[in-house]
Amino acid sequence: MLAGNGAAGGVQRWKRVVRLRTTAKNGARGLTLSLALLCAGSATAQNVVTVDASAPVPAPQPVAAKLGTGVNPKSETIGANSQFLTKDGKPWLPVMGEFHYSRYTEAEWEPELLKMKANGVDVVSTYVIWIHHEEIEGKFDWSGQRDLRRFVELCGKHGLYVFVRIGPWAHAEARNGGFPDWVLKNGPVRQNDPVYLREVKSFYTQIGEQLRGEMWKDGGPVIGVQLENEYSARGPGKGAEHIRTLKQMAVAAGLDAPLYTVTGWDGAAIPLDAVLPVYGGYPDAPWSDSSKPLPPSEVYAFRFANRVAGNMGAIGGDGQNGASVYKGTPFLTAEVGAGMEDTYFRRPVVSADDIAAIPTVMVGSGVNLVGYYLFHGGRNPDGGAITLEESQRTGYPTDVPVRSYDFQAPLGEFGQERESARKLKLVNYFLNDFGAMLAPMATHVPAELPKSAADTKVPRVAVRSREDAGFIFFNNYVRGMKMPARAGFQVEVKLPGETLRVPEEPIELPSGAYGIWPVGLHAGTSVLRYSTAQLFKRVESKGEVWYWFFSLPGVTPEFLFAPHTAVLETSAGVERVETTMGVRVRAPESAEAVIRLAGGVHFAIVPESEAETIWELGDVGVLLRTAASAFSDGEQWTLESPGDARVPLGIFGTADVPTVKDGELRGRGGDLLFREYVASVAPVTIEPVVTKVREASPRGALPMGPKLSWRSQAIPMAPEDKDFAKAAVWTIRAPGLAWPPELADALLQITYQGDVARLYRDGKLVDDSFWNGLPWEIGLREVVAAQDATKGMQFQLRILPLPKRAPMFLEEADRLRFENGAACAVESVKVVPVYRIVLTPPAAR
Repeated sequence: MLAGNGAAGGVQRWKRVVRLRTTAKNGARGLTLSLALLCAGSATAQNVVTVDASAPVPAPQPVAAKLGTGVNPKSETIGANSQFLTKDGKPWLPVMGEFHYSRYTEAEWEPELLKMKANGVDVVSTYVIWIHHEEIEGKFDWSGQRDLRRFVELCGKHGLYVFVRIGPWAHAEARNGGFPDWVLKNGPVRQNDPVYLREVKSFYTQIGEQLRGEMWKDGGPVIGVQLENEYSARGPGKGAEHIRTLKQMAVAAGLDAPLYTVTGWDGAAIPLDAVLPVYGGYPDAPWSDSSKPLPPSEVYAFRFANRVAGNMGAIGGDGQNGASVYKGTPFLTAEVGAGMEDTYFRRPVVSADDIAAIPTVMVGSGVNLVGYYLFHGGRNPDGGAITLEESQRTGYPTDVPVRSYDFQAPLGEFGQERESARKLKLVNYFLNDFGAMLAPMATHVPAELPKSAADTKVPRVAVRSREDAGFIFFNNYVRGMKMPARAGFQVEVKLPGETLRVPEEPIELPSGAYGIWPVGLHAGTSVLRYSTAQLFKRVESKGEVWYWFFSLPGVTPEFLFAPHTAVLETSAGVERVETTMGVRVRAPESAEAVIRLAGGVHFAIVPESEAETIWELGDVGVLLRTAASAFSDGEQWTLESPGDARVPLGIFGTADVPTVKDGELRGRGGDLLFREYVASVAPVTIEPVVTKVREASPRGALPMGPKLSWRSQAIPMAPEDKDFAKAAVWTIRAPGLAWPPELADALLQITYQGDVARLYRDGKLVDDSFWNGLPWEIGLREVVAAQDATKGMQFQLRILPLPKRAPMFLEEADRLRFENGAACAVESVKVVPVYRIVLTPPAAR
């Protein structure tokens, strides 16, 4: 092993590379491999994927849409052509994440936005939900957590762009899709009705006033406006005519932006002379009436013929086909499912892989704006005399919780970082650093495609390339389906100058693997013909360039360089051999490794699990490695660690030592790439006391909602306030606590059995949960901010029992325990401290 650290500017000691000679042992290994491939027979043959990527990439053309002002006072530009977005005239492939300001306490907007930025998000999209601002006609509220202007200013302060989704109908699982009740009473909506347009004009004018000076043309961060949502109406004063009218009204209200979009699924009305369509796809469909697992979703299959996934409806209406709807527009997304909202009837639980496999497929399909929905969860604000959630009782097809809008998002409703955030970050970082290279690349289709979303026989592969450089995208993961390991997997890519086999020798692609392999990557004076490790970062440190890769579990990291490439040095355990294809280098699968090339170029390879802990926090040439959540305001690093006051960390790119505020830092040497430290603060213990007050009363038959034309059956409705008179009741008391600065939050973690749980404080609903088998977490920071925590905190927990014969889809139903025909119990209650460790980064000292 090499001793050293990247912090000092590179590895200190190197193993000299010698050319490996073929030995009897090596020859036997090759013979064994060849025999194995021969024995694989047809199984091997069908896992060799051929892709013709030799055709020249067509030149991008202007879009038909008349978009808004694309230049700001600094002469910086944002634009779009038929293939990709542009920034300052160059290709741009941004990452967009949805965060609803009105569903999060305004005091915590700034750190949460910084978390999104640290996770690789460039653009923050947000709904402006009408009912949150004008619940009573003529009485607008833009204060507190409804302060759109303040939210946008914070985005601009930290270099984040903003895309406002102004509706007026938003959906967003909000009451009436975001319409105030009075709007529905006044007459027809979502069409060119005079009364409705007058109301919309008032709403748009208010938004324009909030964003005065914050639009891109004025030097602000707002670069885009989405009109309406999921809109497919047709007829006089509707459809494309209505979308054009909304755009004219938005512009007249001062909402002049470089980009205007509408959602493109569900038979959408898309006037291509006015707007660009955006797309998406989700891992499940909780709006479905099925009480069983759904068939495999098309969101895990590359989209070569259509931009719409099966679970979001098919493009259609008025004889339109997919190509005519989005002809001449770039493939942009706004709702790549980064989570999934549970509804009362259907309660899926999505894994990190369920989420993270999707953007790989989307980008491989040609997507040039990755827009995640939802990236950051939240809670509905108070609605006065009404509640603000979507429900069947208010005429909508599903019921969602009254308060919670967690969405199982990468960042939860109280800012909790989830495993999905770490996995998405690897794709986001790749797009941050290599998106400009990827955006102009064309998508190429394999010779053989899966016959359906459920076809497991044909490997799922796409190639995006331009000339002899590109990327191979593959996906051997589908939610709810066991994919086969693929013996003899290899991708044969026909490029303009050669036909390349990746990898040089076929491999077994593990079940569940998905990833992106570079092809023809120019790294200084060297050319990487391919890699079976995934590229995710480029870092310049002390005049040298580091390309960062991670190894996929079960796949040996292999790098094939052009013939005669000067591979100068490697770390221990790295093998090198000359082949007819070039210089092949193999690194250990589950350890760090370094390859040094000519011209000050380095390749760093780490296991995927380690890559997920690496952060770029805006410090040029410096990387942080920690299992904690991390973000930076440009002056300091903040780490948030749930349950552990002791946080190991590593720093690459500098030998300087950081300092810790309100804690201590100890060095503990270094490994191949990072100097290692342990930061710690004083631990805090919070022991809640739980007392059962009342048993639940028996529930009657679950009330059924209305039968909808597109559903095969009616589904149960969520319980109302009055139903909780029959709930079992517990009190939860937490002791008084002088909230120390090193405590970012404390998560009240409740594991329970039941149907619906609600938590109250002083008679007010704090949060609610539809049981899905996951621990329910409630952040206490907001409660502490409102009251003196030294006096202690007391809550009332109410749980309605879940009948054994309940018809709902419960993905984690095996976790349920029924007694006397119902499930209703508290299994555990914990308070998990979330420690905050603030570092002054070495580069800033």
